[in-house]
Amino acid sequence: MKIFIFILTIFSFNAYAAPVNINKADAETIAESLNGIGLKKAQAIIQYRKENGAFKTVNELANVKGIGEKTIKKNKADIHFSKVKASKKIKK
Repeated sequence: MKIFIFILTIFSFNAYAAPVNINKADAETIAESLNGIGLKKAQAIIQYRKENGAFKTVNELANVKGIGEKTIKKNKADIHFSKVKASKKIKK
């Protein structure tokens, strides 16, 4: 039984994605946090972000070479974006 738990632990290391802000995270964090995204794809995400600006929707990730709909679908809930707060006008 202990061997089974040990093997399960090893193979489930990156089985679950962790939430990540796709517009702020570095390549290493993206690669560690998302399923099916290795360091090379994470670096492509960073490069796309530098050239095209922040991602506005999760579907924009499909514009990055090597990122397909299946990868987006399995990570969709764990991909977050920067929120820009609008300044409030003070009424007098």
